[in-house]
Amino acid sequence: MARRDHQTLQGSFDLLIIGGGITGAGAARDAARRGLKVALVDQDDLASGTSSRSSKLVHGGLRYLEQGEFSLVFEAVAERRILQEIAPHLVNPLPFLFPVFDTSRRGVFTINVGMWLYDGLSLFRSPKIHKKLSVKEVRKLEPELRSKGLKGAPVYYDCATDDARLTLETALDAAACGAKVATHTRVTGFVRGPGGRVQGVTVEDQLSGKTQEVAAAAVINATGPWSDRTRGLDGVFSSDRLRPTKGIHIVIDAERLRVNHAVVGFHPEDGRVFFVIPWGEQTYIGTTDTDFEGDPADVTADAADVDYLLRATGFYFPGVGICPDDVISTWAGVRPLISEEDASSESSVSREHLIRLDEDGLITIAGGKLTTYRRMGAEVVDKVVDLLRMLGHPMELRSADTDIQPLPGAVGWPPDDDHEAVACQIEEAAGGAVAKDTARLLANTLGMRGLDVAELAARQPALAARLVPGRPEILAQVVHAVERELAATVSDFFIRRSQLYYRDREQGLGAVDTVAACMAERLGWDAAQMQEHAQAYRAEVARSRQWQAG
Repeated sequence: MARRDHQTLQGSFDLLIIGGGITGAGAARDAARRGLKVALVDQDDLASGTSSRSSKLVHGGLRYLEQGEFSLVFEAVAERRILQEIAPHLVNPLPFLFPVFDTSRRGVFTINVGMWLYDGLSLFRSPKIHKKLSVKEVRKLEPELRSKGLKGAPVYYDCATDDARLTLETALDAAACGAKVATHTRVTGFVRGPGGRVQGVTVEDQLSGKTQEVAAAAVINATGPWSDRTRGLDGVFSSDRLRPTKGIHIVIDAERLRVNHAVVGFHPEDGRVFFVIPWGEQTYIGTTDTDFEGDPADVTADAADVDYLLRATGFYFPGVGICPDDVISTWAGVRPLISEEDASSESSVSREHLIRLDEDGLITIAGGKLTTYRRMGAEVVDKVVDLLRMLGHPMELRSADTDIQPLPGAVGWPPDDDHEAVACQIEEAAGGAVAKDTARLLANTLGMRGLDVAELAARQPALAARLVPGRPEILAQVVHAVERELAATVSDFFIRRSQLYYRDREQGLGAVDTVAACMAERLGWDAAQMQEHAQAYRAEVARSRQWQAG
């Protein structure tokens, strides 16, 4: 059972982690598996910040080769392989096509050499080794792609993922190993002991208003773009360490622009890298990379951001005529990049991470990238263990084995990575209650845990009802999200437990009342609370559409 309202923060902990993004979740999983008593808190939902607003890629970072960051690439491609093993339902190979034109900065030969280096750094264990396509082959595979000046295109392989679900399953595995996970729980201050050392935090439940102190021998600040703000929470603060940058993505129907590969492009105006990525019935495009000031919780796409991506898309796919009316949804996030005094532009700021132990004992981890979260989590927990040993704190540790232990949805996953076989198992478990498209969705998002949803629908056929006509999501997923996945608000479900917020042209608004009523029944909301949660989600959708007003 993993209900948000069943989690408590009673007693004291070896380690408390502030921030339920991918880095905090990774640290919680590592620490709990080592045997530490762990608490993980977040002011909102798991992955509600940067970790659900990425480009949804698990990749080595091909463009970092040009910046000479070979160690980062080597580390990332190694982690990519591990994530394919421990989360095969969520981390899937994706071909990337790199078109080269007569105006490109690098020719086909030079880029091909870079591809060999990229494959070599992965010890030639990429999902597939790259290959070079002729102009004729490119035109056949990607007929909408710009043909004027085309010289050819290498194809290389990285992976796509559901970033929110990768974070969620990592946190759920931490909880299964004993960690206490408290979402919608904001840290309001630090509890300090002799010499001002951090020995816990004060928290406020954002849904009930209750406050409490939580004692912890060590505290990690894993709040991403909020890291500097968290360090200065109660006035004890040193210099800023981050240079936050904003990135946005737009989603369009694949009927308007269908690509068979993730197409890598350079914006024709400033040369920044962007991607056009196939996403089932949708295609998404991103990202921007501009300096950001303000509260990361308030970041949204604006008209200039959307226009920037539309102009780049129009250059690479000139015959399609993509326009603002084609945009179904947008998302925007703030990257917690490490500040560099000599960084000449936003895109040149390093993705390397930083682990810092402040004089008061607060440990901050910032920077990094989605792909390397597991290793980052292990490194920061190593720092915690060193601190606890120095303090004489008693511990009985074991090996975490996070590189070989599967995430929950991968337990029992077929060795041949046959998604369709799992979908058939789910369809059979539902006893005919769910259709093939729903079974396939459950396999690709919940993995083997999709069987739990299928069995729920089989027991209660009313829960097999579709939330949106023509779409595969069903009511049983709402119940599962509440009972097994810590969902506590309507927004939690629509944005991070499902992808209706992104994929449905109406962003799920037609199902808001249905979902709210289902959650109210299980979470004990009264009519006013139910309407409040429904309205909060409608407000989220409105924020994501603010760019339309110009």
